[in-house]
Amino acid sequence: MTVIFAIGMIFFLAAFVQGLTGFGSALIAMPLLCLVVDIKFAIPLSVLTSLIITSLLTLKLKSHLDIRKLLPLCLSTLPGIAVGATLLKHVQSETMALLLGILLICYSSYNLFFTPKPRAIHHGWGYLAGFCSGAIGSAFSAGGPPAIIYTTLTGWSKDYIKATLTGFFLFNSAMVAMAHGISGLTTQSVFISFLYSSPFVFAGTLLGSFCYRFLAGKIYLKTVYLFLIVMGMMMIVLKS
Repeated sequence: MTVIFAIGMIFFLAAFVQGLTGFGSALIAMPLLCLVVDIKFAIPLSVLTSLIITSLLTLKLKSHLDIRKLLPLCLSTLPGIAVGATLLKHVQSETMALLLGILLICYSSYNLFFTPKPRAIHHGWGYLAGFCSGAIGSAFSAGGPPAIIYTTLTGWSKDYIKATLTGFFLFNSAMVAMAHGISGLTTQSVFISFLYSSPFVFAGTLLGSFCYRFLAGKIYLKTVYLFLIVMGMMMIVLKS
């Protein structure tokens, strides 16, 4: 019961962060989950819970969803998911944890020290971002960085960026969950843990969405990124 409660509280925090910012639940949940369960258990569990988070947020942001913005990301994520699921099934857990730790440190450091300037970049970059997000999301349950970086470079408004990311994460999570189910990665114990975690996920998402209007963006995000760097270092040290 202690492990189940710990998992629930981790997902409450992760869901709160994504409800608040529009992304980041997997980046928060994965390093913490890996301290209490194996990474190959944590990944399909995190993907299932992301379905709840992204579904709730998509309903709130549906007026800003634009299929033309979503399509490049969604189409290209499918082959990426297949690559990532294959990688997850055949690569050792220690190697996966090391790669995820490096990903967390690199992504968070990028956001701390660089502010991408909006520009009218070609929509073709969306296909590359979608493929990379699908592969990373399926293999590490943390596929957000490529899509987030792409959308911040487009010059879209804040609402369109958040809505596009949320819609993409919902589609991506559904496809990854399906791939994990077909490949046998989503076991009965994973699904039971998902059921126990669901109330925590609902509560965290709704609370984060409610607090969104009070968000002091830059200071808060820098704190989150610093936290993620520490978590990435912990994964590398503890799991390598």
